[in-house]
Amino acid sequence: MDKKKKEKQKSGVPFIKRRSSSHKKEETVQGILLKNKKGFGFVTPEPSEESPESEKEKQDIFIAGKNLNGAMNGDLVSVVLSAKEKDNRSREGVIDKIISHGVKEIVGTFEKNKRFGFVVPDDKHFTNEDVFVKKSDWKNAETGDKVVVQITKYPEEGNNAEGKITEIISRFGETGGDIKALIRQYNLFQTFPSRVNAEAKAVSKVKQQGEEGFEAIREEERKGRTDLRQKKIITIDGADAKDLDDAISIEKLSNGNYLLGVHIADVSHYVAEDGPMDKEALKRGTSVYLVDQVIPMLPKALSNGICSLNEGVDRLTLSISMEIDSTGEVVRHDIFKSIIHSAHRMVYDDVSDMLEKNAVDLISKYDDIYKDILSMKELADILHKRRDLRGSLDFDFDEAYITLDDAGIPVTVETAERRIANQIIEEFMLIANETIAEHFYWMEVPFVYRVHEKPAPDRMDEFKNFVRGFGIAIKGNTENIHPKILSDILKEVKGQSYENVVNTVMLRSMKKAFYDVSCDGHFGLGVKYYCHFTSPIRRYPDLIIHRIIKEIIDGGVSEKRNKQLRKKADMASDLSSKAERHAQELEREVEKLKKTEYMSYHIGECFEGVISGITTYGFYVELPNTIEGLVRIESLKDDYYDYEQAKYRFIGQRTNKIFTLGDKVKIQVLRANVEDREIDFAMAEEK
Repeated sequence: MDKKKKEKQKSGVPFIKRRSSSHKKEETVQGILLKNKKGFGFVTPEPSEESPESEKEKQDIFIAGKNLNGAMNGDLVSVVLSAKEKDNRSREGVIDKIISHGVKEIVGTFEKNKRFGFVVPDDKHFTNEDVFVKKSDWKNAETGDKVVVQITKYPEEGNNAEGKITEIISRFGETGGDIKALIRQYNLFQTFPSRVNAEAKAVSKVKQQGEEGFEAIREEERKGRTDLRQKKIITIDGADAKDLDDAISIEKLSNGNYLLGVHIADVSHYVAEDGPMDKEALKRGTSVYLVDQVIPMLPKALSNGICSLNEGVDRLTLSISMEIDSTGEVVRHDIFKSIIHSAHRMVYDDVSDMLEKNAVDLISKYDDIYKDILSMKELADILHKRRDLRGSLDFDFDEAYITLDDAGIPVTVETAERRIANQIIEEFMLIANETIAEHFYWMEVPFVYRVHEKPAPDRMDEFKNFVRGFGIAIKGNTENIHPKILSDILKEVKGQSYENVVNTVMLRSMKKAFYDVSCDGHFGLGVKYYCHFTSPIRRYPDLIIHRIIKEIIDGGVSEKRNKQLRKKADMASDLSSKAERHAQELEREVEKLKKTEYMSYHIGECFEGVISGITTYGFYVELPNTIEGLVRIESLKDDYYDYEQAKYRFIGQRTNKIFTLGDKVKIQVLRANVEDREIDFAMAEEK
């Protein structure tokens, strides 16, 4: 055995004997392996200067199951290419070396026998990679428990990986255990390290003065702040919200303009730069909302306590006051540190009922602010019209609202209402974010912007062909498409059966928004300047720019501090973008889990829906409550159907019956596989 092979075996990293080849020089590539639950995988090559981002997506290398050679999902591997890319198909290869293992622990379900046990991974990327656990390493786990297993020996020569259980996430049948396991699988934690909790407890202590429940602001904290406690300032949030980080106020000026105040919790006052809370918040990047559970970015002592703009208590805030004219133009603005005292903790439904239904009881209850609410509605309409004229994309997706019972079982899946009050707050936060971004862009200081790049021309060409099937023509050059063109399409399909389908395909044609220190514009909103300023309790970019804004307000920064802040802003942009994508993936997984579980109680029942997707193997149908299932083409027994990819449809050879995007259909629930999060429908029999 040669020295190199001995070193690899000693380090625990398998050295796979390379196949003999008649070629003088084999082409090898290094990359990360992503396995599929069906047993094969793809290796994404490591980026390099010679491999630009635009090309990298086309370079994934297909690895057949027989050619994985013991590599696990997430491993950094070396691949010998066995076929050149042809006809835009992925290249193929054989893994010949595992450079490093990407996974050190796995979340799964424990199954035990008398003398040994296995952990079956919950993540289907680890299909057929059960981890063997000796009896001495069970840690009192029982069959069905959700556990974390630490890998002590990686698979080799056909043997399973070995490991020891380090954590029992939830016991078999425990309420909420399925979501807890998913949270842990994504390496997220609802609890905080002790040092973070200790800091949160220390900074959230405030002296009680006057009547019970009154939380006072210390005298030294008032210095340099504008006192707004006598102004009529309110919050409007969901009924269940506890982390209230934005409040609003409005006045009608004598010149007919509106004076809009947006007051945001001064979280940075309590989160010391580079302290335990700050480092943990940067690591988390964002709060994550999962049906009935929350993974907060900051401890509850802050998020639900001293930083939350609760009714009837003094709070430290960072405010922006904007004078806005009848066209929605901000003609004057001021940014300053402040103190507020929220007059009312309003909820979306109550405000909407006052405006939509003229609810007399609520109007009477809130008679002191009813005129302000009417003014807010007027201004929100003006701001929305302004966005509409510039072509801001206003996707109106139905979002699922899932209700669980005390046992964690989903009992209802409905669409969440997006009412007038929600739209008012949305418009006010958008204009605040836009104004803040432009202000600090021209000051040329380090900052974190929200960037949304224009769509890639090839994706727009695909979308152009797609909407042509609905009789919609996109004029102009797709290489430099204006958002107004896409905005007009959204209006054109409004109310149509295929509205959601077009919205979805358009959104998928877009690039993902991200955070960056460069102000490169927001295509979807149709603006040059944009940032996230309004939610520092739940987003780290908001928190760090609050810190920057306050330093500028307090006298500016030195050249040395400028460099330091730029470095911090750059790091926050990168980490927060990644954390956001990670959180969105988890939120989608939890939603799919509970939707599938809900449908598992409705097997055999019939529902009406709309065809929302077409693939080679069938078509997806979305129900009015946003649940989506697959009608497999082999389940259609009345004819043999051809797949016409260009027309996004199936057509019967004998009957000429067509199934195409946007069609209304009636389906029957065939099966719901909770483990794989897959729902199968069949066409309901016509009566």
